[in-house]
Amino acid sequence: MNILMIIMSVFLIVCAVAVSFTRSILSSIVIFSAYSLIMSVMWILMESPDLAITEAAVGAGVTGILFYATLKKINQIDINFYKRGPLDEKNKNRPAGDISAKTLKASAAIYRVVALVCVLTLAVLLVATVLNLPEVGQISNPDNNEVSERYIEKGIEETGAINFVAGMILDYRAFDTFGESNVLFVATICVMVMLRISKKRDPGEETNAEEEEVSDRFYEPANDTILQVMSLIIFPVIMVFGIYVVLNGHLSPGGGFSGGAVLGAGFILYLNAYGFEKTDRFMNAKTVKWITFIALMVYCLAKSYSFFTGANHLESHIPLGTPGAILSSGLILILNICVGMVVACTMYSFYALVRRGRI
Repeated sequence: MNILMIIMSVFLIVCAVAVSFTRSILSSIVIFSAYSLIMSVMWILMESPDLAITEAAVGAGVTGILFYATLKKINQIDINFYKRGPLDEKNKNRPAGDISAKTLKASAAIYRVVALVCVLTLAVLLVATVLNLPEVGQISNPDNNEVSERYIEKGIEETGAINFVAGMILDYRAFDTFGESNVLFVATICVMVMLRISKKRDPGEETNAEEEEVSDRFYEPANDTILQVMSLIIFPVIMVFGIYVVLNGHLSPGGGFSGGAVLGAGFILYLNAYGFEKTDRFMNAKTVKWITFIALMVYCLAKSYSFFTGANHLESHIPLGTPGAILSSGLILILNICVGMVVACTMYSFYALVRRGRI
């Protein structure tokens, strides 16, 4: 196991150096994805499968695709270059001579062989890993260790949360959840960069942000009485239920993620019923930015110290209260509120960006 970790670490360093020195943007994206894939393997070796799955899905998958789509959108990747080959320096209208064409063809062949070897190697490693997994129910399985026993036996005593899941993700592993909340914030920024419509008219562009917004309002159900009346009745119920799910996350199934999703759905319903003109009065770009910023800062100030102290952190001297009471579990209630605000703003931002190109 130690030898394999050393080999993976060497590959990791090679990828980090290569992505810094390569001149091709497309190659940098591929190397970055390979870096994340190697990192996910290392997380598996360190017995952290949840982080490995997240790293493989987000780092090697979604992030690579997002980088590629963003660079393609801003015309930083020329796909036609790889189809036509390099151009002759003397004549820019035709491909280079026979030597360059042969070199390009040989490089493509080598690429196919290397890709095939990498895929087969990965397939063998995955199959070997599955074959060596322990049988279900064995006492020596990784899930039967002191960590899970600690969560179950002393979870209520140390966190004050009746909901073991809330105690785990917002106390024992609060810093991990803080990272997940930052992922949502970064995702919102990336989507904003990709889908944002400029307010100024560019040369040769037919429409700008104001014209797009006017065009979008044409499709809004501004005179749909049934939708507006039903939304007037349902919207308060949805918001109250979402707040209930957030505030009771330490007592029952729910919390910031699920409650924030309910609140975000409520904002989207109101937007569909009454349009951007009325929704912008309380939910606009400035509001979303300040809510997200304040929520992440409160979370950071409340729990980032655990990254340096580890284990059970330092004693915060914040009373846990009576387990089962609404004002209990220390900082978990506050952290649930922060996560819920970030999730709600992220959901609404995604919908608004896709709908009209800006929040």
